[in-house]
Formats: sequence, C-alpha cells, structure tokens
Amino acid sequence: MTASNGSPSKLRTLRPWLITALLFAAVVGLIMWLHSTSSGAPAAQGGRGGRPAPGQMAAGQGGTAVTVSVAPVTKGDLPVHYHALGTVTAYNTVNVRARVSGQLVKVPFQEGQEVKAGDVLAVIDPRPFQAALDQAQGTLLQNQAQLKNAQIDLARYKGLYAEDSIAKQTLDTQEAQVRQFEGTLKTNQGQVADAKLNLEFTQVRAPISGRVGLRQVDVGNLVTSGDTTPLVVITQVKPISVVFSLPQQQLGTVARELYGNQPVPVQAMDRNQNQTLATGVLKTLDNQIDTTTGTVKLKAGFANDDHKLFPNQFVNVRLLAETLPGVLTIPANAVQRGNDGTYVYLVGEESKAKRQLVTLGTSESERVVVTEGLKEGDRVVVEGTDRLRDGTRMNIASSDEKARAAAGVEGDKSTAKPFGSDNPGQSSPAQDSGKSE
Repeated sequence: MTASNGSPSKLRTLRPWLITALLFAAVVGLIMWLHSTSSGAPAAQGGRGGRPAPGQMAAGQGGTAVTVSVAPVTKGDLPVHYHALGTVTAYNTVNVRARVSGQLVKVPFQEGQEVKAGDVLAVIDPRPFQAALDQAQGTLLQNQAQLKNAQIDLARYKGLYAEDSIAKQTLDTQEAQVRQFEGTLKTNQGQVADAKLNLEFTQVRAPISGRVGLRQVDVGNLVTSGDTTPLVVITQVKPISVVFSLPQQQLGTVARELYGNQPVPVQAMDRNQNQTLATGVLKTLDNQIDTTTGTVKLKAGFANDDHKLFPNQFVNVRLLAETLPGVLTIPANAVQRGNDGTYVYLVGEESKAKRQLVTLGTSESERVVVTEGLKEGDRVVVEGTDRLRDGTRMNIASSDEKARAAAGVEGDKSTAKPFGSDNPGQSSPAQDSGKSE
C-alpha cells in the first residue's frame, strides 16, 4: 500500500527535471545545426557569420562589380580665370544743352540714332542772333572809318609839327585820339565775334560720336542756357568699357599680367554665364584698394561693334589671370574628402578600386590641379564613388571613345554610345565592359 502510493509521487518529482533536460538538449542541437550551416557556406559569401567582408560590402551580395565611370589624369596647360560681377560703362556720356536762349525750331535727329561729332541735333531760332551780328558789324565799320580819319589827321599833324606850324600838344592829342579809336575798334571786333559765336550756337551740334537717347524737349519750346533738362543724352557705345572689382589677394597676379607684354583677355558673359556677349582686353586698374571691401576696381575695354553691351548693364566678367604650364589635372567630381584628407579612387589591378590620397592645387571650372599622389595616365573614378571601398571590383563604363580606349575596352568604336543608352541596336558601354572582363 505504501509502495503503490509512493510511485506516483516520484514521477511527479522527476517531471520538471525531465522537461528541462529535453529543452536544453533541443537548444544545444539547434545551435550546433546553425553553426554547421554557417561553417559550410561558400567563401564568396563574405566573412564570419555570413556577413560580407568590409572590402565586399560595396560590391553587393555575391561579389557583384560596381559600375563606375572613369577619366584619365591628363597633363597640359591650364588657364586660370577670375570671375566677378561688372557694370557696363560708357567711355563718354554727354547731356546736350542749349548755350543760347531761344525757341526750338528744329530737331533733325532720330531717337536711338548713331551720330558723329559735329552733327546737328537741334536748331534754335537764329533771327535774333543774326540781327545782333549785323548790328555789331555795322558798328565795327563805323569805328573803322573814324580810326582811318584819325590816322590821316595824325599824319598831317606830324608834317605841320615838323615845319613848326602847330604846337606839340595838338600832335599829342591827335595821337591819343587814334589810340582811342583803335581800342574802340578792338571792342567792336570782339562784339562781332561774340555775335557770330551766338549765331553758331543756334545749331546745337553733337560734341562726341555716340548713340542718342530719347528726346527730352519738343519743337516749339523755349530753351535757355540754364535749363536743367538736357535736349538729349549721348553715350559712346563703340568702344565701351566694363568696370568690375576683384579681391586684393588676386591683385598681384592680375598686375603682373597687365604690365606684361601680352594683353589680358576679358570676357563679358550673360546673367547665367551661358553665353559670351563680348570679348575684350583689360585696360587698367584703380590706383588704390577700397579699404571697406578689400577689393580693387578694374576696367576692361570692348569694341562692341554688335551692340551687345549696353550702358549700365550688369554682366559676369571672366578674366584670364594666368596659364599654368604642364600641370596634372583631374575632373573635380573625382575628388573625395575624408578624415585623413582628400583622396580619389584609382583603377587598380584586375579593375579593383584603389584609394589614393592626393594633394590638390588650383581649381578651374570642372578641373582641379593635382600636385601629389597621381601621375599622368592614371585613371580615376568620376561616377559611382559612393558605392566604392578600397578593393571593390569595378565594371568600367565609358561615355566616349577616348574613355573606352583608356579603359581597354575592345570592340567596334562606331557603336560606342553614352552609358544608359536605350538604343536596342547598340550595346551600352557597361555591357561591353562586362564582356571584356
């Protein structure tokens, strides 16, 4: 009775331990199975635990090559340009005003017309001035006659005085009268010249050659020499100048080129810098630096035969500062920056990426000078760098024949097209590159 009652009690005591042992054995078996599965994976799948190795992470699963575009390191002369915002300025601007008062009777020019120096721009009623000239000329003739009569009397008095027939005082008086008439005649001659000049001023002439603007005064109005409103404004547009400013740090280079034997080319470009409006040369620079801005003003001259430059127009100035001879350059988008400095990815052996530190120099447009780290003929990655790591396999895509030749891609060059072409009749460079590998 006691034995039979004790057997179920022992089973109830052993049941928790049995369940725990079974669970432990199941967990150990599962761990061993997972370990054997991981150890038996192909080496191409990456490092420990099935995760890709650091050098293969950018290449994707299964060691797929990354498609990139490359460009060669070239050696040659690099022109360096300075850029600034300039204002088109006329060499001469004249506000044409009347120099005599009178009624405006004629305006022979057309608005916007090109005129030459001396062309008649306006005519003021000349009749009052012609009358004044006639009056001055009449007075002059009258005084000339009086002077001639006084000179004859003086000659007669000199003869009588020699015969001791008149007193010395009479001769002296006649000589004084002759000198008086000579002074009066001189005044009359000045009055005649002034009247002629005023008559000439009734024809308002262009003082310079240039382009006239809009007419400010209409025919029939009374104009005076003191009017603040000009009859018209003339601006010289051929040639024309552009005034711009550069930082004082660039002054040494510009001054050296300006005072050299060769002219310094300057381009005036539109607002978006897509079109060159005119090409000229640097004329001069200011004699002092603006202390408030740390810049110096420069002036460039342009022929402007096609009238593309207009006074007070804002343009983008592109000045050829210097030309660096025989330097190594690469595309600017090939340059990467990290904690240890600037670097690029080179095309290494077996088309694998090679991380190379470089030292950069002057940059110009989309090119940058490399002073250390590269040599002529090296190929650098310009597109696809975000997926690269040191040692990543690459599939080189070329966008032109030269790049294809640099990448060593064989095939018919006549079928080369930009990467991403959707022409079904031709293969893309990426496909050609993959076949060559």
